[in-house]
Amino acid sequence: MKLKLTRPLVFFDLETTGLNIASDRIVELSYYKVFPDGSSEGKTFRIKPTMMMLGQEVQMHISDEASAVHGIYDEDLVDCPTFEEIAPQLVSVFQGCDLAGYYSNQFDLPLLAEEFLRAGV
Repeated sequence: MKLKLTRPLVFFDLETTGLNIASDRIVELSYYKVFPDGSSEGKTFRIKPTMMMLGQEVQMHISDEASAVHGIYDEDLVDCPTFEEIAPQLVSVFQGCDLAGYYSNQFDLPLLAEEFLRAGV
């Protein structure tokens, strides 16, 4: 069966520092984008989670429970870009697309929206 798309479709998945949509951060974002002409692209971003503490941006700790699930630890992200740094690139990936993902409406999409808001996008 072939998809009949009128807009690109982006399948995406997040790995995070924890399960709180308002306070946790994305540590990995993977996407696979299918275009109406049948072509596709995909990419995975590792992202250093940050938060403001005493007026200074610091790396946020990944909970032990989250690391046990996705295998990503604080030290894996030290040299990675922050969400704010890659937000413009992600906007170009997601803009004008339909979105899909497992459990995405309940967790991934709201958390992604929070990250974009924090980044001023």
